[in-house]
Amino acid sequence: MATYRIVPPIVHHDLVRRAYLHRGYTSEEAEDGARFCELAATYGIHTHNAIKALHLDHLFGSAVGGCKPGAEIRVVDKPFAASEAWDAQLKLGQSVAFRAMDKCMTLADKYGIGQVSVDNAFHYLWGGGYVMEAAKKGYIAYTNCTSTLAEVVPFGGKFPVLGTNPHSWGLPTTEACGFPIVIDWATSTVAMGRVQQLRREKKPLPQNAAVDSEGLPTIDPEKAQWLLPFGAHKGSGLSVLIEVLGALIGGSLPTLRGGGGHPLFTGKELPAGEKRTSSFYFQVIHPEAISSGLFAQGRKQHENVRQVLQDILGHGNESCMLPGQPEAENAKHTEKAGGLLFSEAEVEALNELAAECGAPALESTYKTYTT
Repeated sequence: MATYRIVPPIVHHDLVRRAYLHRGYTSEEAEDGARFCELAATYGIHTHNAIKALHLDHLFGSAVGGCKPGAEIRVVDKPFAASEAWDAQLKLGQSVAFRAMDKCMTLADKYGIGQVSVDNAFHYLWGGGYVMEAAKKGYIAYTNCTSTLAEVVPFGGKFPVLGTNPHSWGLPTTEACGFPIVIDWATSTVAMGRVQQLRREKKPLPQNAAVDSEGLPTIDPEKAQWLLPFGAHKGSGLSVLIEVLGALIGGSLPTLRGGGGHPLFTGKELPAGEKRTSSFYFQVIHPEAISSGLFAQGRKQHENVRQVLQDILGHGNESCMLPGQPEAENAKHTEKAGGLLFSEAEVEALNELAAECGAPALESTYKTYTT
């Protein structure tokens, strides 16, 4: 059971838009930022909502030159019809990600598959939102990114040299199960946004999620300094995979990303010729492009997907949860409440943003909703 304040979407949108405008972003970028934050709030992504987005921008973005309001994407000339490589030139990550996913869908419509790689990027936050939007339109979508900071200790190590490096899949399963399957997670046990959320809520971390400054395991979010990979060597291996993919795109050394946030870099100048930016990768597949058409008993593709999911959820597994189901359930709560749901601590944090940009404070009289 959790109780939230119901914030009208129009009020939230105006606050976030004004916050981005206040920091020098263009009207288009401010709209993209507000659109993304509403998407995250709608689906209950408390780790990557407006609070996280603007906190990240303050620490590593527009305030320190890690993100440049008004920057324009440069498309790098390539001979591959279904592929594009972009130089984001430090443009707002959400704006870049929305455009990259749209381009991938356009390419997939023509070639069956489309991919966009992005260099010199600023973090796009919740990758699940982008693949979910594509999956709702009927596509298979994937994205990953290298994180702003190296906050994760590799398996068997003791010092953070990996990003949380999230990866996200979206599958067009709405017709089969009522919502798109979305597989979205950081390669750490929890994202740093979860640590920050639990710190706000004064709740403990799960076991084996973080270590303190001495490298000792801790469940105290106030003492958590670095994160641990999920599944030991498995999560660590996935994180390395994304680091190497980012390196192939053009990404920077993980301990240099984000500027002064890593202990190896604190108080030092960026080495000559080095970079501090993240890299993105996007891919969209048209379902018809991978279909053999050889479905059992003459089923259509979507019917075959339904049958496979029913088989997975049968045999005593009826109460199992599919990836993307919690987001779908949160969206139902949002719809039932008639507004976006935020905890009291989150309302306080949003009011700090409102004070910064001169937007009206969220009212303490907003109705509550219990999930």
